[in-house]
Amino acid sequence: MDVVSDAISAVRIGRPSSDRVRVGGSWCTRLPPYDGAGFHVVLAGSCWLLPDGGSPVLLATGDAVLLPHGTGHVMADGPADAAAVARALPFAHWAGGSGPHPSGDAVGGVELLCGKYRLDRSHVHPLMAELPQVVHLPHRVGSHPELRSAIDLLGRELGRQRPGSGTAVPSLLDLLLVYMIRSWLDEDTGGAWPAVLEDPVAAAALRALHADPAARWTNDRLAVEAGVSRPTLARRFTALVGRPPMAYLAWWRLTLAAGILRDTPDSLASVARRVGYGSPYALSHAFSREFGTTPGRYRQERGGPGRRAH
Repeated sequence: MDVVSDAISAVRIGRPSSDRVRVGGSWCTRLPPYDGAGFHVVLAGSCWLLPDGGSPVLLATGDAVLLPHGTGHVMADGPADAAAVARALPFAHWAGGSGPHPSGDAVGGVELLCGKYRLDRSHVHPLMAELPQVVHLPHRVGSHPELRSAIDLLGRELGRQRPGSGTAVPSLLDLLLVYMIRSWLDEDTGGAWPAVLEDPVAAAALRALHADPAARWTNDRLAVEAGVSRPTLARRFTALVGRPPMAYLAWWRLTLAAGILRDTPDSLASVARRVGYGSPYALSHAFSREFGTTPGRYRQERGGPGRRAH
């Protein structure tokens, strides 16, 4: 696993959902704040995104937009005023075709691919936390070819029911999330994590830690992996990532443990071995200090598939 994949996997829960909708005429729909991430892709036409507390964004054909923190927002045919926003229909009503002008055949009609991902925000990786409230990825010829391909494939699958769509659509939605975040990393020039992943020392150290988090890492061993001296590793890694290498490793091990507790029935002893702790007691003590609760209670609160926390 690489850092971006791990950062996404640490928070992704459940299955993503999506709708392909057409609307024409004058329209305005409201999507409330969501404990996850939402996205829209404009397949035809153009429209406006009005995020809560943010500036309106014009979306043209081929544009993709990700709302990684579940920001509430309005989608409309134009830069709607406060009165129009107040009258906005709930998205479920609008997408169901019972709102005004549900047909995209009208002049100026818009076709959208809309969806959302469920996320567990109890311990978000700093890469995910750094994403802005709105990630707008305008369509430009030759830009982000993987993202464009994923959008095309997803649009075709949602256009009509085909054999295997039940498997293909969730997989394509997961792929779409990866490509949207990758596109942001490629375009962003001011964030910390694009710089982290471009830095040869920090990136090499992170790859090593994520590839085998249970290994008996030391600063000296990690410096060898990164091909630099221990002081150079400590200085570069801490400056870019925001915490020393071993502190990041400890945090990441506990984040992995939380995900395993949430998603599997594995015993605490098994979880401890998988994330590099010598005993269940050592993991439980560190976990309680980090999360403010015991592993067993955490599993119960998150509705984990098992209760074997011994």
